[in-house]
Amino acid sequence: MHAEIHRDAELHALEMHGSLDSPVIESMNFLNEISQRFPEALSMAAGRPYEGFFDTEDVHRHLRVFEDHLRSVHGGDEARVRRTILQYGRTKGIIHDLIAKNLSVDEDIDVDPESVVVTVGCQEALFLTLRALRRSDKDVLLATMPCYVGATGAAELTDMRVLPVRENAEGIDLNDLVRVVEEAKAAGLRPRACYVVADFANPSGVSLGVDTREALIRLAAEHDFLILEDNPYGLFHAPDSEPLPTLKSLDGDRRRVVYLGSYAKTGLPGARIGFVVADQRVSRAGADGTVLLADELAKIKSMLTVNTSPVAQAVIGGKLVANGYSLRAANVRETELYQGNLRHVLNELARNFPEGTGPRVTWNTPGGGFFVVLTVPFPVDDALLEDSARRHKVLWTPMHHFYGDGKPRPQIRLSFSYLSPEEITAGIHRLATFIREQCAA
Repeated sequence: MHAEIHRDAELHALEMHGSLDSPVIESMNFLNEISQRFPEALSMAAGRPYEGFFDTEDVHRHLRVFEDHLRSVHGGDEARVRRTILQYGRTKGIIHDLIAKNLSVDEDIDVDPESVVVTVGCQEALFLTLRALRRSDKDVLLATMPCYVGATGAAELTDMRVLPVRENAEGIDLNDLVRVVEEAKAAGLRPRACYVVADFANPSGVSLGVDTREALIRLAAEHDFLILEDNPYGLFHAPDSEPLPTLKSLDGDRRRVVYLGSYAKTGLPGARIGFVVADQRVSRAGADGTVLLADELAKIKSMLTVNTSPVAQAVIGGKLVANGYSLRAANVRETELYQGNLRHVLNELARNFPEGTGPRVTWNTPGGGFFVVLTVPFPVDDALLEDSARRHKVLWTPMHHFYGDGKPRPQIRLSFSYLSPEEITAGIHRLATFIREQCAA
């Protein structure tokens, strides 16, 4: 009788998807884990909404508003109301029409509701879009660097190579963009899209000027690529300044812009509701007519998440209905808080790093959003972040995470959205102590 041999299964990293070894994928996990490892540290790392306005009763209230909305739409049919919220829903979403109204009211974007796909956060919207555009190894994504790690991470998961484009004071160096596109085509590659955050970019806080936005759309048409416009922070501008038009609103009938949105910052992060507006037409060989790109994205979504939680959609839908479809109106107090925090961060930086004394530390002055970038006299890596968290009780983000190469750079990103003014004061003081210590070492 032969003895049974039991051996634990062992997988080799070389036999698994290459994205698992990517610095980009590691970044998100590292940044999440370090905040859990040092819970007592003040976090100026997380780009999270302020929690002081959170109220679980709002969830119930918004849900009831959406129920009443459905009753009105469906003539009081209670069974249909329950089914819409509690049953599996349509893949493209149940609040697509409300999102279209929201975009019209807040952003002057007029789109067919059928071009909207409601997603599980904007991260799924990014993945769906890149998965659809990536046909072969020749297809590449253009992106300004530094870049939001969620975008480069989604590209990694879809095996789509990212070609970096320089960022400048206008948000994107258009001359460098043309150079990258032309060199890519000469090498047999096909630039499919350019990813940009036009308003208060993560991580840099930079915004594209109107002339740059219009020029970018013209270049997209001239060189035949799409623009993926991600806009999580656009509502949080100074109240005395006019909001800049989105690329999508400037695009008009050219349909060069795929618009990516999220209600994590303006609605409720826990709902995890995002969306993509994909009104481009897709033709198929041998087929009559065309279909919407949104319909193609929905095919992929049906095999990925099936549909986005109708209950979560109902909460966001209720908030939209309750506020006349305007999240600008619904986020007045949040905008005031974020603007106040931005001013406070800039004042505290100036107080702790007076010009002409001590180490040379500089920073940018964005007009809104969640982030400020500091330039310091030494390269910054994750080991220094851990040291700052352990000994000085303050967290921040090394900028190398937004380049995806792991190379230390003399810059850090500060987030000011999550803290109170008192916490910001303490956090900047702790950070200043850490920086002076590093310079003296």
